Amino acid sequence: MNGDFMDEAEARAEIVRVGHSLFERGYVHATAGNISVRLADGYLITPTDACLGTLQADRLARLDAQGRQTGGDRASKTIVLHRRIYEASAGTGAPAGCIIHTHSTHLVACSLRTEPGQALLLPPITPYFVMKVGRVPHIAYQRPGAPEAAEAVATAIADHARAGHPIRAVMLARLGPNVWHDTPAAAMATLEELEETARLWLLAPCAPLTEAQIDELRRTFNANW
Repeated sequence: MNGDFMDEAEARAEIVRVGHSLFERGYVHATAGNISVRLADGYLITPTDACLGTLQADRLARLDAQGRQTGGDRASKTIVLHRRIYEASAGTGAPAGCIIHTHSTHLVACSLRTEPGQALLLPPITPYFVMKVGRVPHIAYQRPGAPEAAEAVATAIADHARAGHPIRAVMLARLGPNVWHDTPAAAMATLEELEETARLWLLAPCAPLTEAQIDELRRTFNANW
């Protein structure tokens, strides 16, 4: 790590490793999904239409701090959304160092079942979802790459931070989650917990944890819910 930023060589290797792991375990398919890392002087992101299972470290897209590409294959169009997440989350209790976007099956299925205007994708049904993920705003549908989606995500990040529970994930309706954390490994772990919670919710819809139970998690584990 370089201060609060990953070393570029380490970041490249971790993006490739995490992308392969997600693909092999079915969290992404075909050319869906992307991964980015914020560097001290810019960004790395997976190329457009790249399969996360076959990434090559030297072909990852390299961008400068203004988002202009300086190397690698053509960057995914989602860099616009990713940059907004990096900017919006920077002053919160959950700043992004890496962002992972997938079309994970159970999460998309939950999105398809949401009610119009539903604010959160999932209720707090397990303690580890509350502790490791936290609230996940459900962002109204926009076409892939729409600038309106980026603004809606930035607004959700700011609103939840002001309310005292910074977020680490949002769900783009009918598309998939964007999950962030300090490093690719940490972001992947958050995504895994989120997708498992969605799977449980689809298998066994149930009453959420009570406010008293959630408050105990706040006091004991500093949960942000």
